[in-house]
Amino acid sequence: MTPYDWQEAVGHRTSYVENRLAGGSPALALSVEEGILLLTVRRQTRKIYEIYDRLAFAGLGLQSDIESLRVAAIDFTHQEGYQRSEDDVTVQRVISALSTPLKRAFGDLNSAPFIVRALFAQVGDAPQDDLYYLLDFDGDYTTRTKWAVLSGDVEFSEDARGKLHGAAEKPVNLKSGQKLLEEVWVSLSETTDGESFAELTKDLSPELALLSRDPRKASRFRLLG
Repeated sequence: MTPYDWQEAVGHRTSYVENRLAGGSPALALSVEEGILLLTVRRQTRKIYEIYDRLAFAGLGLQSDIESLRVAAIDFTHQEGYQRSEDDVTVQRVISALSTPLKRAFGDLNSAPFIVRALFAQVGDAPQDDLYYLLDFDGDYTTRTKWAVLSGDVEFSEDARGKLHGAAEKPVNLKSGQKLLEEVWVSLSETTDGESFAELTKDLSPELALLSRDPRKASRFRLLG
């Protein structure tokens, strides 16, 4: 295989995975006073999880690949926490550990690529300390603060970023943050005709979770809906 053939094959793999991801339900994340708020909509299986103290995960793509990535993240964090300390378990270390095998799998043209895109969030002491990492199927990743958008739809991602960017410049609490995320979701829906978020998702299962920044809580992660 020539370098040109390899590059063409990688291009085909990229297009294939992106097309598979395009129909997935997006997830939105926002730093609020109480912690990190995550919102998505699903039909069956949960999409938002805790993976370790201070760390949350949301996945988009093939369910088996989402689960494989989630389990790998949990295994890594617990091993790090046991061998080192809980303070050594950071979102940066998780991403570094998962990025390499994803990159290797994507570059191996003899095996199927992972059909997955994931959001990893780490809650800090204050909203400005929260960290978001978006990990892609090819092992590449990007970082964000204050908010994040996980989507397979480029237009949705760009529009959601624009709406969240301005709103996140001022302090947001849990109640107003939930309202903001729901409004963003509704405004970007292709099927909306003046419906509320509840009306728009009545045949689906909204999933809302909070990753609390309060260290006194036995579990920082809880599902709100």
